[in-house]
Amino acid sequence: MFTPRKRKIHTAQDYIQGILNGDRTLLARAITLIESQLPAHQHMAEEMIQALLPYSGQSLRIGISGYPGAGKSTLIETLGLDLLKQGHKLAVLAIDPSSQLSHGSILGDKTRMEALTRESGCFIRPTPSGGNLGGVARHTRETILLCEAAGYDLILIETVGVGQSEVLVRSMVDFFLLVLIPGAGDELQGIKKGVMEMVDAVLVNKADGEHLPLAKRAAGEYQRALHYLTSATPDWPPPVLLGSALEKQGLDVLWQVILDFQTQQKQNGHWQKRREAQTLEWFEQALIENLQQRFFFHPKIQARLPEIRRTLQTLSLPVSAAVADLLDQFFSGSACSGETGSTDAIGTTVTSASNSGL
Repeated sequence: MFTPRKRKIHTAQDYIQGILNGDRTLLARAITLIESQLPAHQHMAEEMIQALLPYSGQSLRIGISGYPGAGKSTLIETLGLDLLKQGHKLAVLAIDPSSQLSHGSILGDKTRMEALTRESGCFIRPTPSGGNLGGVARHTRETILLCEAAGYDLILIETVGVGQSEVLVRSMVDFFLLVLIPGAGDELQGIKKGVMEMVDAVLVNKADGEHLPLAKRAAGEYQRALHYLTSATPDWPPPVLLGSALEKQGLDVLWQVILDFQTQQKQNGHWQKRREAQTLEWFEQALIENLQQRFFFHPKIQARLPEIRRTLQTLSLPVSAAVADLLDQFFSGSACSGETGSTDAIGTTVTSASNSGL
């Protein structure tokens, strides 16, 4: 009779040691714990993060974005395979689109990067965005931290689309690359000014064969557009590059640009300043999330909220008065009674994270 083997229940210390030893299976399970909403898992995640903080912060973090079909996954695989040959360890955090209604996710990045998936020096984590407008998983920063502790010196974060998700990715990476394709006039119209202001470089992909003349014209349009915008990084005018991930052309130039950027920014001190600013932004986001969680799960709020909503639907109560009512209920209970909820856990994580530059 076949008896299924039970999965071993790991302690926080098991995960910590496994991650430090570069165990990809335990790293993946640890990230799942971070993403979990179960209190027991959250407590274990906090213990792991606290222990692994001293081993984080040493990687080069690169954000890659662009419209679907721009060739981002092909670029990551082609460039990634080359970097692995150079001795780097690569973690790819691929942010998938999630439905606003079903919170479903495509999670197809591993199939698009099949060759890269087979490499022992690479860790690929498709992460659903959870349906939020930013398109970035809530715990991506903690995932970066764990990957760095596991020895990955290059972290690539791929996000889908061009919009608000890029704002969140920009807040957690050192270098931000926008991947575009030939078609300068039409393409330029569809790119928001705010996105162009965040980039450290633009790569016009698929610049090969019959597409090359069009790609060159597109690059000229993008370069002229960037000329009138404020650079995202001090003393760094974003270059517009030509390349073809499929034909493996121009990627060596792209990588050298990234290395030059890293060298310059570390020398002038902007690298550390950006990391410090990102830590403060993480703190503020975590604080808001935690306050929201404590607020909506508070017994008095849960009891009062349905009635408030019904009253608002009848237009017999101003929204401002409804908000004031709920805040009075909340602060007369939790804040004054000294409830700690999960604030201590998040506070500990964010405070310590300043040492890692996250």
